Amino acid sequence: MPVGILNETHEPPTFYGVERNPVEKNIIPTTWWEGGAAATGAFADAFRYDFAVHSGLFTEAADGYKIRAGRQKGAKARFDSLASTGRVRWLGIPGLELSASIQYQEDVTQETDPTAGAAWLATAHAAFQRKHFGLRALYADWSLDGEGPESIGADRQTGWYIEPSWRFNQRWGVFARYNAWDNNAGIDSDSEYTQWDVGVNYWLHPNVVFKLDYQDQSAPDGKKEMDGWNLGVGYQF
Repeated sequence: MPVGILNETHEPPTFYGVERNPVEKNIIPTTWWEGGAAATGAFADAFRYDFAVHSGLFTEAADGYKIRAGRQKGAKARFDSLASTGRVRWLGIPGLELSASIQYQEDVTQETDPTAGAAWLATAHAAFQRKHFGLRALYADWSLDGEGPESIGADRQTGWYIEPSWRFNQRWGVFARYNAWDNNAGIDSDSEYTQWDVGVNYWLHPNVVFKLDYQDQSAPDGKKEMDGWNLGVGYQF
């Protein structure tokens, strides 16, 4: 799907951190694919566009209408309700991408839940790389219709992050990232997660990377906080 920074290009050597950032993971939700048809093109030199008509998510009350739980598997996907996505990107400055996308789903529960219905996703991001310095920032916001999602605050699911980085050379790079996300943002009580990540990447080869990072998470009352170290190796082919 043409949404976010990582969803289309999510191979390990292309991003910092062992794990994909929790905002794109839980809110967008990366990695996310659908079946359908898409068109892409360009206009006014610096602009690119994408438009797709496709299958959508299949969220359920049993999963709290959480977006990530609604991902489906290609040929096994329910397609009782149509979805569409549009994206515009601006690439007018070398090393800079500004992007915004909108998605609409006729029924995010695939017509299985009369207490739920349509859903909208809006995202915006900036990705910048200038010599050694890099910066990524993203915001994503879901709006779900219906009494079912509204009753548990899942009618709003939002998140954002900002990630500066510094690439010393072809081998070494460091980053820091602040993340905030909430799959029950429609309720007044505290349901937001926040997380700091700091770490280092070492590229043995352009297609092979070793990663080490530390995450410090703050969770809502009664939820387990996932603090600790991550160590990983990734490759693309």
